[in-house]
Amino acid sequence: MLINKTSSYTSIKPDKLKTGNLNKIIELQAKLVENYANFKKENLILDFSNEENINLKEILLFSQKSTEHKKNKKSFVIVCNGIDFDMVNNELIVVPTFKEAEDVIEIEEIERDLGI
Repeated sequence: MLINKTSSYTSIKPDKLKTGNLNKIIELQAKLVENYANFKKENLILDFSNEENINLKEILLFSQKSTEHKKNKKSFVIVCNGIDFDMVNNELIVVPTFKEAEDVIEIEEIERDLGI
């Protein structure tokens, strides 16, 4: 997994692997769980923007971690293009661009500061 930390968030991208998408997603999920202690106090962006053929089933694998992360009062946003965003459950925030993910984190930080 490729990690980039900024002052307001940490972005995580899957490594480029030769296996299928589902294997990439499962591997990323396992690494995220394994290293979660390093990320639990940070806003997270999972960036699948360069991945093709990511489907809703694969994205939903992160529902539990997203819920857990939000309980820690931190944002968990997934960047993924090409899925039906209306089919994503309320536990996940999925956006089509990285800029939108940054905007979501900024808005959620403001809401937390205001106690909303």
